[in-house]
Amino acid sequence: MPDDGPDPPGPAAAPLSVAEPVDTTGRTLVLAACLMATFMAAVESSIVATAIPTLVGDLGGFSLFSWVFTIYLLTQAVSIPVYGRLADLYGRKRVFFAGAGLFLVSSTLCGLAWSMIPLICFRALQGFGAGAVQPMATTILGDIYTPTERAKVQGLVSSVFGVSAVVGPSLGAFLIEHWSWSVVFWVNIPIGLAAIAMIAVFLREDVTPRRHAIDWLGSLLLLVAVSLLMLALVQGGTLGRPLLAAVATAGVATLIVLYLHERSTAEPMLPLELWRNRIIVVGSLGNGTAGAVMMGIAAFLPTYVQGAMGRTPLAGGLVLGAMSVSWALFSLIGGRIMVRTSYRLVATLGGVALVSGCVILLLLTPAQGPMWAATGSFIIGAGMGFCSTTFIVSVQASVPWRQRGAATSSTMFLRFVGQSTGAAGCGAVLNATILYLDPAAAGQVNRLLDPAGRATLTPELVAHLTDIVARSLHNAYLLAFAFAAATLLIASRLPARLSPAQQTLRR
Repeated sequence: MPDDGPDPPGPAAAPLSVAEPVDTTGRTLVLAACLMATFMAAVESSIVATAIPTLVGDLGGFSLFSWVFTIYLLTQAVSIPVYGRLADLYGRKRVFFAGAGLFLVSSTLCGLAWSMIPLICFRALQGFGAGAVQPMATTILGDIYTPTERAKVQGLVSSVFGVSAVVGPSLGAFLIEHWSWSVVFWVNIPIGLAAIAMIAVFLREDVTPRRHAIDWLGSLLLLVAVSLLMLALVQGGTLGRPLLAAVATAGVATLIVLYLHERSTAEPMLPLELWRNRIIVVGSLGNGTAGAVMMGIAAFLPTYVQGAMGRTPLAGGLVLGAMSVSWALFSLIGGRIMVRTSYRLVATLGGVALVSGCVILLLLTPAQGPMWAATGSFIIGAGMGFCSTTFIVSVQASVPWRQRGAATSSTMFLRFVGQSTGAAGCGAVLNATILYLDPAAAGQVNRLLDPAGRATLTPELVAHLTDIVARSLHNAYLLAFAFAAATLLIASRLPARLSPAQQTLRR
């Protein structure tokens, strides 16, 4: 395991972009804009989950629907390091405006999609935009707040993820029942426009141009490698063995080329020297596996509630909302506990909660109803609150200022890769199980998820399809359980007595 001792050598260049709001009011408004932008990008993952059953019933393409989540998270993840480099060249504001603008345009296109393939393409563009929004918002807050203030601000940012997951499913269900699934993609547009306007007016930024290399080849290799591996995961059941083997081999080979390239590049997209720091390794990997648990559950739990239980989109949204409530609450509680105890204790409690919540969902049956599902969802949210806050705070406190941006990007990158893997992996298990149980049922599941289509099915067929969906999602939750167990194991590798109170500020 890497050591958490002295910092590895790294570039000590002066900051290129300096943000200095003139007064407390201006800084508070910039904070509000960054929180709004974070919410805008974060809520897309949860608000769409509730819309999926209705969307699939309208557009079709049940076997592809996990790509609606996966492609958004994938393109968001691979673009984060690139935007970090661009921010050093052109400043935070320009990169934020470009990313937020792309996000809003692609959101509009998503609502106009006429079938599943165009929707997936537009979601890819949306992810590329979101890849700038969240990292730039986090970087801006790091620029304008002192280290002492930053700890409190991080609690607010963590709460935004929880709140977005609370509001997302319920709002999505409300919009679907009263308007259409297209509005789910358009509801963020006013929020994004307001955030852009507030950043433009209240954030002052002085940019000093300097030469800086952008690792475009590394970015391309990463995109190709992860895309190929995700394709093998999600569509493995339909590709055929020869093609599946070729795709997986190509993905692994590209990863190897990426590793060799990053080792020989002067300014790599993924600074490998940071991975000699034990806390960064634990925090990044833990964030990745915890993200896989969260997305593996959030992407498919509404489908269980609507498809297997026959409940409304609102019921699915409320079940998923339980996770968000506990996530926001336990993010704040975890921050208080870790100051008095240690990172390891809080992260371990989070890992135990993730495992426990997955066990509850593994025991779920359609007859038990939404309350049982909501209980598992709530406990998983508590685990996410403990884990996500602990991992990000420990990583940021373990490096000096000149490496904090790269370390934070590494952690965010692994979190989004984990979320992509969770959605893709659980989607692959779902599709493979359906094909194994009844290959002809895949097309009928679309009708099961559509209330109007469900009414046209015979009681015997509804019972058959319900059983298939329940058994398939049970297997998907087995994979989520494996990710939760991995998170618990990783959390135990944090230093035993280390806490924020014992870490001195590094500049």
